[in-house]
Amino acid sequence: MASTKTLSAKNLEALGASRLAELLIDLSAGDATAKRRLRLELAGQSGGAEVAHQVRKRLATIAKSRSYIEWDKVKPLAADLEAQHRAIIDHVAATDPREGLDLLWRLMALAEPVFARCDDSNGRVGAVFAAVLPDLGRLAAAVGGDPIALADRVFESLCDNGYGQYDDLIEILAGPLGKEGLDHLKERLSAFGKESPVRPPDEEREVIGWSSHGPIYADLLAERRHARIVTAALQDIAILQGDVDGFIAQYSEDERRRPGIAADIAGRLLAAGRADEAWRTIEATDRQRGGWIPFEWEQTRAAILEALGRTQDAQEFRWSCFARALNASHLRTYLKRLPDFDDIEAENRAIAHVLAYPDFRQALAFLVAWPALDRANRLVLDRFAEIDGDHYHELGIAAEALEQRYPLAATLLRRAMIDFALTRARHKRYPHAARHLEECESLASRITDYGAHATHEEYHAALRSVHGRKTGFWLA
Repeated sequence: MASTKTLSAKNLEALGASRLAELLIDLSAGDATAKRRLRLELAGQSGGAEVAHQVRKRLATIAKSRSYIEWDKVKPLAADLEAQHRAIIDHVAATDPREGLDLLWRLMALAEPVFARCDDSNGRVGAVFAAVLPDLGRLAAAVGGDPIALADRVFESLCDNGYGQYDDLIEILAGPLGKEGLDHLKERLSAFGKESPVRPPDEEREVIGWSSHGPIYADLLAERRHARIVTAALQDIAILQGDVDGFIAQYSEDERRRPGIAADIAGRLLAAGRADEAWRTIEATDRQRGGWIPFEWEQTRAAILEALGRTQDAQEFRWSCFARALNASHLRTYLKRLPDFDDIEAENRAIAHVLAYPDFRQALAFLVAWPALDRANRLVLDRFAEIDGDHYHELGIAAEALEQRYPLAATLLRRAMIDFALTRARHKRYPHAARHLEECESLASRITDYGAHATHEEYHAALRSVHGRKTGFWLA
């Protein structure tokens, strides 16, 4: 049976309405947000219309505010915005969805001015606006109405999307917009895209910063923002309408050769049954750009090869991708495509390749994750001189995975982290290094043969001799 002293709604009910009212008055003293919440609840007793009136007043007040709010003072603002959201949904929309929808639009319209005057580095305010969008979509569907008018409102909102608050708006409102609304929105965006902002004369251009290439002009940023709004929105519409060509048209020829974009385009072409075009797209990629090819590009290329009936080429490509970067996903797909029993031989060949891989850290991470702990143990024992104690995250994971069956390998990994911290005098790592030394001591009794390595007692004595004056470590 729960204690009557536990803070719960049921136990608080026992205090009675009068006592609870007194407590609420006391607790809300000096707390403007709490007072506003209580007023909204009281307004709710008079019906949704009165709540709507109170919400409109509060939203107007927030819109007029100009004071800057630092990150540690943002919580009350977020709580206030969230209270308005809840009041709209709980009290207004329940009886008047159309009024509730209008208030949600007004609440979302606050995003731009609110973000401009607060430090939302902790994401509290952003989370509130993100929670409003799904409700806006739900109410828009319930209210129905003219899809053209809705498209116009969406367009105006997208033009005021400086902080990304409307990034998902088109997808969320796709149902209420329908084909008619989406087509109208597409027309407005296309026309807007042709109306590039007018660049002022050179002597009137505003410099807002500097880069390695020279001054950063306000009008140039405005041009880029204008282009991003149009491109992103038209791509969203193309995706919703299954218009692959419309999606591709939003990229320049140069952009289409970038690996990530090429993979996205080729994947969409492949899904549309246009494998030959997908192949031309993926092969036109500038693979030298940045010196790195994303996994998605490789995965898409292999899928296209299979779709074209070039199964062996796809397999050879997957193996080459795995061999170059030890990507486990490529190897798993490669093995799944092999006939029965051939996969065992292929996996052994892959593990042998990993054991000889030049990058010790990458090889160890692969073997631990695969998992192939016996081979990870062998890697550590055979190539312990290559262990870099600076890579504490990967080494820590590997040590924990190996310690049950392979205590010597786990010990060598932890010694590498200890040695790195002490030799480089990384003071912040001393507490971790001290913990690693304790872990080595706990494993010592299970190691019967240290081979060419020092025993725990010998290693501990050597640390005392070389680093005995580093009290930050010994007292950690």
